[in-house]
Amino acid sequence: MRLPRKHSMSKRGDFTRARKDGQAKAGRFVVLSTLADPALPHLKVAVITTRKIGKAHDRNLLRRRIRAILQRHGDRIADPRRLLVTIPRPGSAAASFEDLETDWLRQAKRLGLLRSA
Repeated sequence: MRLPRKHSMSKRGDFTRARKDGQAKAGRFVVLSTLADPALPHLKVAVITTRKIGKAHDRNLLRRRIRAILQRHGDRIADPRRLLVTIPRPGSAAASFEDLETDWLRQAKRLGLLRSA
């Protein structure tokens, strides 16, 4: 799945709604929040990286890795009409891509986002 610009969440209200009203699961490296919204035409994603993560190059690396995970597994999302927020946790910058991907997939399964393969 490609992640064109139209799939990016840009409104602050969407972030807040997904975090406040949606479901969230925390793993070792990421916190995944989601909210189903039938009014959306497609999936809207966001990656929030705070300064607690580390320096700018660490935050940028995590954003790139999480976007790669979304591109790799985005087609498996069962109901694409939803908001999806991924927040890396402190210490996740030291994790390998495989560990980050495994943790993201585990949280997505716990939230019931992924179709069975």
